[in-house]
Amino acid sequence: MRLSEWQRQMEAYLLDDRTEPNAALRASLVGSSALSVDEGLAIYHNAYRARLVQALAEDYPAVSARLGEAFEGMARDYLRVCPSRHYSLRWLGERLPAFIEQRGDQALAELVRLEWAFTLAFDAAQGEPLTLADMAAMPANDWPGLRVHLQPSVQWLGCRYNSVEAWRSHKEGSGLPGSRTLDEINHCLIWRQGLISRYRSLEEGEAEALKGMAVDGLCFAELCTVLSERNENAALQAAVWLKRWVSEGLLAGISGTTNDS
Repeated sequence: MRLSEWQRQMEAYLLDDRTEPNAALRASLVGSSALSVDEGLAIYHNAYRARLVQALAEDYPAVSARLGEAFEGMARDYLRVCPSRHYSLRWLGERLPAFIEQRGDQALAELVRLEWAFTLAFDAAQGEPLTLADMAAMPANDWPGLRVHLQPSVQWLGCRYNSVEAWRSHKEGSGLPGSRTLDEINHCLIWRQGLISRYRSLEEGEAEALKGMAVDGLCFAELCTVLSERNENAALQAAVWLKRWVSEGLLAGISGTTNDS
């Protein structure tokens, strides 16, 4: 048997739920008086799955804590439906949010998405950050036409359950509160600033303003116009929020042009 064929058979064996190897794979190996071929392969088969379950638990610690002993069964079900398709364990849990959602547990699916968002934020590429020094050096005539966009690490979740509270409680070692529906959506931002993962919630007004400018593409003047419909100090409020977003490292470099009006 060629090495490539042996590797394919070994891979198929590890990915199969059954621990009994096919005849060709068994014949290619030699056991000992202490450990037969079938026993050795079964150990390897179980160890492979155990490591995958462990990796999922490490990526989703709050979910693992919430499910307790049931986490392993859920993880093994997930691995059967969504087997690893990447050489790196980094992407093993990528499809878990959708898997949990399809099982009907919306609150747990949201907690899964929250934990995955922290993983995505930490591993994201580093964009060119917009700084307060950049803002100070900007000519006054450029301010109305200013356009910005989010850093690659920024993840945005609209949480309908108390997932952020649960995640924070687990992180602090104070246990997990029971799932409950929130009275209003919690707009949660997760991003990386330097090598530090950060998160915070946004009030509805700030969430709309950040989405308008950094996602929908409004320039600063257009944002002020939108805010003026409900705020007499729209320009000041927009400037305060913009300064905060820049200070927190949420925004990437300027993508707009000078206002020619």
